[in-house]
Amino acid sequence: MKIIRFLLPLAVIAAFTATAPAQKPRKTPPTPKVVTSTNLPADGELKAGAEKVSIQIKNVTKFIFVLGGVASGIESIDKDPKAAKAALDANSANKQAVMQAIRNLRAGIAALEVDFRVKPALKKYLPQIQGITDLVAQSEDLAAAGRFSDSGKPLLTVVEKLADTLAAIP
Repeated sequence: MKIIRFLLPLAVIAAFTATAPAQKPRKTPPTPKVVTSTNLPADGELKAGAEKVSIQIKNVTKFIFVLGGVASGIESIDKDPKAAKAALDANSANKQAVMQAIRNLRAGIAALEVDFRVKPALKKYLPQIQGITDLVAQSEDLAAAGRFSDSGKPLLTVVEKLADTLAAIP
């Protein structure tokens, strides 16, 4: 009898202990919510396009800043009939450097304009940016004609168009 008094409560406790885990609600890990958006590639293209526009704004404005001083130096040496041969040679090298810099600027601008023509997310902003390659070509033509100071004016219009494009991109 003493054994039964001891085993009976032990059996009852064991029975409750065995069923206790079965009664606890199991926590299932929450299923991750999949967010699908068709705009992700377009948003990436827009951001990349805006970054490229920003880079070209920086490139063109830096060039215009440097061009101002260089152009006045080139044109003053061209007008000086008493300029030394060494100064004329250095001036010729400066002219070639400016021409090459404009060509490099034109290549970057042309690549940007092509991006806006071919990428679907950027096509709607093409009207703002269209024609900037032609403006850089005008600048190159003016520099080739020896009008270095005037060659910066079309580049100012390029900066305006780039800024308008950047403002239009969300």
